[in-house]
Amino acid sequence: MSEPTGTAATVVLFRDSDAGPEVLLLERPTAGSFGGAWVFPGGRVDLEDRVEGEPDAAAAVRAGVRETAEETGLVLRAADLAPLSCWIPPEDIPRRYRTWFFAAKAPAGDIRLNPGELLNHLWLTPSEALDRHRNGLMQLVPPTWVTLHSLASDTSADAALARIAGAEPETYRTRPLTGYEPATVLAWAGDEEYDAAGGASGAAVGGSSAPSSDASPPARHRLVMEKTSWRYERTR
Repeated sequence: MSEPTGTAATVVLFRDSDAGPEVLLLERPTAGSFGGAWVFPGGRVDLEDRVEGEPDAAAAVRAGVRETAEETGLVLRAADLAPLSCWIPPEDIPRRYRTWFFAAKAPAGDIRLNPGELLNHLWLTPSEALDRHRNGLMQLVPPTWVTLHSLASDTSADAALARIAGAEPETYRTRPLTGYEPATVLAWAGDEEYDAAGGASGAAVGGSSAPSSDASPPARHRLVMEKTSWRYERTR
């Protein structure tokens, strides 16, 4: 199993609205990484973010603070960031960044986008963003989509942050599953086909797993993507 080639940070910024908690999404240009997608603020961990002897997560916090200021003009403190998750791309991706996701309450201030790097910004409830994606009005990438899906039930920014602060950050080491074409299916630990997708012996792939002796439903932890109709499946 190969390790990622670098580290990055993403910050989910919350604010309250009459419709419920909103998050900040930024539109990337069509050229470059995540071309045309709407993403949370963030970017690569630079050398200036690192302190010798500290883990990657600590450098990612500093990168998250720095990138948020550079991309949006909003200034956070390191203590404002609550760890949310860690995403590791599939092994066939050329540039694989282990990306730490953090959550924070948005400070007061106007959004000032970094010219040339970003085209637009929107404050949306997670459900609104997912609806826009489903209707072809907003391009999302899987980590953003799954994160928005996980936030859709929170009733306020403070409630979301309290829940996140009280939970263990989850690691999503992504593996694609084959045999579901034309759909694209990504799986994570806990899915019954996850080990087979990683090369483990004795496991079936592509929906051909033998039924278990207790006839229990198959374990699922995956994202099924059919055009803009995406479905998150998790049995626990």
